Amino acid sequence: MRAKARRNRRDLPWRAPPGETPDPYAVWLSEIMLQQTTVAAAKPYFAAFLSRWPHVEALAKAPLDEAMKAWAGLGYYARARNMHACAGLVATKYRGRFPTSELELRELPGVGPYTAAAIAAIAFNRPAIVVDGNIQRVVARLFAVSEPPRQARTRIAELLASLLSPERPGDFAQGLMDLGAGVCTARAPSCGACPFAGACEAARRGEAEAFPVKAPRTPKPNRKGAAFVLRCAELTLLRTRPPRGLLGAMTEFPTTPFEEDFDVSKARAMAPLPAKWRLLDGDVEHVFTHFRLELAVFIARVAPPVPRIENYRWAPARDLDREGLPTLMRKVAVHAGLIRSGSARKHGNDMESG
Repeated sequence: MRAKARRNRRDLPWRAPPGETPDPYAVWLSEIMLQQTTVAAAKPYFAAFLSRWPHVEALAKAPLDEAMKAWAGLGYYARARNMHACAGLVATKYRGRFPTSELELRELPGVGPYTAAAIAAIAFNRPAIVVDGNIQRVVARLFAVSEPPRQARTRIAELLASLLSPERPGDFAQGLMDLGAGVCTARAPSCGACPFAGACEAARRGEAEAFPVKAPRTPKPNRKGAAFVLRCAELTLLRTRPPRGLLGAMTEFPTTPFEEDFDVSKARAMAPLPAKWRLLDGDVEHVFTHFRLELAVFIARVAPPVPRIENYRWAPARDLDREGLPTLMRKVAVHAGLIRSGSARKHGNDMESG
């Protein structure tokens, strides 16, 4: 059985090969990246980070803006800020070694209950209740849990605890993740190939796809705003957003606030400086965690010498790809003709609350 499980395990770059000890840094980095992000989207970022910063001390020494640029396009940017703060804390307080207990791990920036449990189980083989989306779906089907996952968190954790393997909690957690990803999938689950099929209540009823029970969807509100793309010779005006809040510490073109009742006819008054601002046809559309955004784009040119504007900076337009623009601002750059549409990252969605 163990040999079969090893044959069926997913080959993921952050997983230790069978028989080898996991690298806690790689486990932590992957779990931070996988929060609200698919495996396919996280893989290239994980490889790039590990190549550039191969251990936690190296990441801790990196300037925050460099880490943010490397993260750009992956979305949920608070993760990147917390990741950098966590690396600094582990490098100093813990002398480069991650704590091994869930309690201590939860004290680290950006490490919540799930992430702490996953690191404790996978990196340190500690018995922990690890519940990601795949595991949640497997347990909900196995026991035909009648409540939506958000309301059933405690019950799902209790049911999972009854199954937990105390000898190999890391393998147990990753095995259930793989089961959910490859067999007990959200749509068209392969119940005939599932080792739990004989004990699964949802499969017995022939209702596997009815679980987990879906909660009613709440429609996202719409907001509007404007972005200003200003050129001077071969330079483009940029700024860095405040470190906290929506797209915190990320690079952007000047923008207005994003509001439900935004009046685009009054946008020019909010531009970084007076100029012959031209409104481009069509809006940039984008989806954040809690709202949908329609962003009007204004463009203008000013003649040299380059004006100095407080809290802004000028960057060569040809270097925009190196600026680590979040996906929303890459869309603005494409709309304004500064970069080609093929260079916009498709997997990031700047999913941030706001």
